[in-house]
Amino acid sequence: MRQNAYNGCNNKNQVRNARMKQQKKRRVTLQQVAEHAGVSTSTASLIVRNNPRISEATREKVLQSMRELGYVYDRVAANLRSQTSTTVGLIITDISNTFFSEFLIGVQNTLEEVGLTVLLGTTFDSVAKQEQLISTMLEHRVGGLILCPVSGAAEETLSRLEQLDIPVVLAVREIADADCDFVGADYEEGTYKAVHHLIEKGHQEIAFLGGVKHSSTWTKRMKGLKKALREADLEVKNEFVIDSAPTREAGYEAVMELLRRPERPTAIFCFSDLVAFGVMQGIRKAGLIPGEDIDIVGFDNVPEAEISYPPLTTVSSFPRQSGKEAAQLLHDKIASSQHKKQRIILAPELVIRESSSKKRNA
Repeated sequence: MRQNAYNGCNNKNQVRNARMKQQKKRRVTLQQVAEHAGVSTSTASLIVRNNPRISEATREKVLQSMRELGYVYDRVAANLRSQTSTTVGLIITDISNTFFSEFLIGVQNTLEEVGLTVLLGTTFDSVAKQEQLISTMLEHRVGGLILCPVSGAAEETLSRLEQLDIPVVLAVREIADADCDFVGADYEEGTYKAVHHLIEKGHQEIAFLGGVKHSSTWTKRMKGLKKALREADLEVKNEFVIDSAPTREAGYEAVMELLRRPERPTAIFCFSDLVAFGVMQGIRKAGLIPGEDIDIVGFDNVPEAEISYPPLTTVSSFPRQSGKEAAQLLHDKIASSQHKKQRIILAPELVIRESSSKKRNA
């Protein structure tokens, strides 16, 4: 008898707990928020859509009710009702890369000003991950996409882009034959300026380290390198070219491999600043001094370049401005179906610092 009573009590507790869980899972409605704040549902709706006509006092009262009730705006449902989206996708290769952090700031600041929210994804340069992220963005009904493509499998990416029915802006890396707007820097001209600077200082043995071989950004840097060397009647030495991931760790490994070879360059042009930081670390590990024994030049001019040891000579590719341009371009495409395809190329600038500032004898 006691056992049956216990079971009955236990069953009642389970039912009560189930009901409580069910109540907790129920989404708080905008009508409940409006009633709690003492305003109309239409007023509450204007506030979640950031309508400027609402007074600040009313806005704060409704926002406080939202916080107290735990209200979450169902943006996807709102997009479906209005047939528009206030969310855009941004897919980059590596958020830990300072270049892309700066790029993201430019994108987000620009889109926030026009009431758009950024949904971010990172591919880590994986084609499979890029495909997955594009699908996820579409599932969330983004109104447009800014894509920094992975370095490989251009044909697969191009095929995927042709299937999309939303505006797309490519950034940083180009894809041949892609019918998309593009924003980037003149990587060929930037490399030319960097290598020409080293040649003017008397260097003839110049290495090129880092970057994924045959990607659009690597290929254009190689063109700039060859152009500067050709003008000085010099040639690219294959043993001085080592491609790698554009990371600090890969830069370190590349320069250690380079220093084990019979010949040693007097200067190194690095695919990016992150690669250059790893290269300088490796040079010091080998008992040499960056900027004295071997000159170093990077690319991008990320904030750390100015405070590195020694301060890094680099090419400014203006990543934050690139992000701003890409975001503005995407917004224009979303706003107007008559928008013409554009290709925005930022002019790079050489910033000379201590890693390559001393004059050498030829």
